[in-house]
Amino acid sequence: MEGNNQAEHQDPNLFDGLSDAQHEMLLQFQDLTGAESLGWCRRTLEEHAWDLDSAARSALNMPPAEVDRPAPPAAAAPRPGGAVVPAQPGGLLSWLFSLATLPLRYLVSTLGGIINICLSIIRGGGPHDPVQDVSEFIAEFEATYGPEHPAFLRGSYSQALSAAKQQLKPLIVYLHCSDHQDTAEFCAGALRHPPLAEWAERTLLFWACSVDRPEGYRVSQALRENGYPFVAVIVLKENRMTVVGRLEGPCQPNDFLQRLQRIVSDNEASLVAARLERNERNLNQELRQQQDAAYQESLRADQEKERRRQQERERQEQEERERQEHERQRQLKKEEIARQKIELASEIPDEPALDQPDCVRISIKLPDGSRIERRFSTSHSLKVLYYVVFCHPDSPERFEITQNYPRRVLPCRPGAELDPPTLAEAGLGKSELLYVRDLDA
Repeated sequence: MEGNNQAEHQDPNLFDGLSDAQHEMLLQFQDLTGAESLGWCRRTLEEHAWDLDSAARSALNMPPAEVDRPAPPAAAAPRPGGAVVPAQPGGLLSWLFSLATLPLRYLVSTLGGIINICLSIIRGGGPHDPVQDVSEFIAEFEATYGPEHPAFLRGSYSQALSAAKQQLKPLIVYLHCSDHQDTAEFCAGALRHPPLAEWAERTLLFWACSVDRPEGYRVSQALRENGYPFVAVIVLKENRMTVVGRLEGPCQPNDFLQRLQRIVSDNEASLVAARLERNERNLNQELRQQQDAAYQESLRADQEKERRRQQERERQEQEERERQEHERQRQLKKEEIARQKIELASEIPDEPALDQPDCVRISIKLPDGSRIERRFSTSHSLKVLYYVVFCHPDSPERFEITQNYPRRVLPCRPGAELDPPTLAEAGLGKSELLYVRDLDA
């Protein structure tokens, strides 16, 4: 037999007459079933008219798709606190048979779900988008039962858990099994009950998906439901999202609402504690933020004060440097003037004798009230007059010599383009009173 299988694997005629799609389906079927014989895979697919789903279920001894999710053995009756117990069937033999076949039916249901996921991935070419699974289920639900239902969250199961934890609200999870006998009545009655939608909008979040979809099946495997219709209540307890109630089996609208309200009410204390803890945490965080803000403001104020003090120190240091530079320049200037006085003193001629005909007697009044009296020759230049005043100890550094009658400034300062005139040229008489005016005063 093994040799025949190897021959089949190597026989190129196995692919004769197959389209590209059938060729691909043949390889997918072999991967899915783990069969070694391509010939057997082709015969099985041909017997099922190339229906990959039907052929795979037949090869794995799975029931047909329409009975993929078996109905629960019986309706479930709620225990206090949201737990469930199976209701007693009509007879003992029926109950024993249901109990004995429960593991087998659960195994078949699980394998059926797995095969559904695998086939959907193969057909879709990759993993399904959980949000798309939920959105498509909501669209199908509303197309079948109408838009009157609790507001279903349009997101993945993980996003629903995160939203419930963030908002500190209970989360209702409804797993939809379209093949179950009680599903239609539950959806048309309990889920479309107006008081349920009004209460849910004020109190909690509602998430729903079909177990025939990958996202719904994944949640089904996590919650391990035993019957349908199935609803779980999840709340935040001890900082973990915990299932606190499970409703399984058919239920009348008012009874369904009351049971949900009782479960939510019984677990409200944990949400209140979580809200208080979050409020305290937020208050502490806000207090820390205010303290940090006050610290930052104080730090900025201190930094601003330090910046201003630094600026003031720099200003004072700059002023001190300027003052010292000014003082240095002034000292240099004084030294320069002292040097010039020594040099210019040697250029002052001696006073002429009183009996000389060109002798002129001049009295010069300084700004401090002191006087300089000296004889000059009319042939002396006015710059000699300037040197006499400049070399006097009480003379200002910058000055000019004036005459009151007539009122004029004598051009005696040396360094001009033309040499100063002589005393005779300046019109000075035998006796004159001149004044020194301080130009820096």
